[in-house]
Amino acid sequence: MNVSKQVTSMEDATVNNKMNWQQIFVASFKGISQVGFIENTITGILFLLAITIVSPLLAVVAWLSSLIAVLIGIAGKADEKLIRQGLLSFSPVLTGMALTLFLTGPYYWIIALLGAAVTTLFAAAMMHFMRNTDIPILTFPFIVVSWSTLLASYQFETIQLSSSLSPQNLSHFILTTEDSISWFQATLNGFGQVFFLKNFISATLVFIGLFFAGWQFGIFALIGNLFAMLTAFVLGGSRDLIQAGLYGFNAILTILAVAIVFKGANSRLSFIIGIIGACLSVPLTATITTLLVPYGLPTFTMPFVLCTWMLLGARKIFLRF
Repeated sequence: MNVSKQVTSMEDATVNNKMNWQQIFVASFKGISQVGFIENTITGILFLLAITIVSPLLAVVAWLSSLIAVLIGIAGKADEKLIRQGLLSFSPVLTGMALTLFLTGPYYWIIALLGAAVTTLFAAAMMHFMRNTDIPILTFPFIVVSWSTLLASYQFETIQLSSSLSPQNLSHFILTTEDSISWFQATLNGFGQVFFLKNFISATLVFIGLFFAGWQFGIFALIGNLFAMLTAFVLGGSRDLIQAGLYGFNAILTILAVAIVFKGANSRLSFIIGIIGACLSVPLTATITTLLVPYGLPTFTMPFVLCTWMLLGARKIFLRF
């Protein structure tokens, strides 16, 4: 297992302008694996295979988005570690996938790849701005660029929004809490939704990819997912959202970030705090989802980002956490 923290400082940067194509390809696969905080080529390939099963085009865009970030890093003489570990690529991967899924028209895939390039630049800027906070940027660049592009579709004819997204009037919103839930399928959907996937085999591959990187990743992700679904159920959450795994994937990312990747050196309660974070992501998901309903925007990973920032920031004061 090789876990790479998403860096916030550019100190001790080393420049490498001579990466061969094999090293570039490896870095691009690691960029995909870094969506799950993992620096592992095999995990990246498993994640890419999971995407391919659902949509070969989506997989190509995901890989090209990662590759674009790597090439921009090389051209811009970025820190060698950032490039090789895939830390410039994970947000561009998600941006490319999101825009491919939620845009339509003859130019949507070009817009998706351009969005991935812009996300790379935005991520680099955020690393600079947050370098003294010791707080990771996480997937915030992906969220901002994707939301901005989807909103711009209302003003630009070239950017066409998919019919799967449409603004709704909150006064007409109906909460469905009477439908039954397949807990096994909902659990798998939580893993698949990390990459916007709702497919049994794809979700299984995502889980295997996490477990391959280390048993803690697989077990902690499963625990966070289960706690999130139970929290949503107890709070009377939408059965449709629970079933689709839309409460689970933010919880998975939160517990991995808080309990494993950014675990404090003196923290004795990281696992417990990770579970708390997974549970807190549920009402935050509901809040952000409701806030975005009138705009027709997906929640994406914003609950995970806000929960993780809150808990990592609090850890600076409460050292035992």
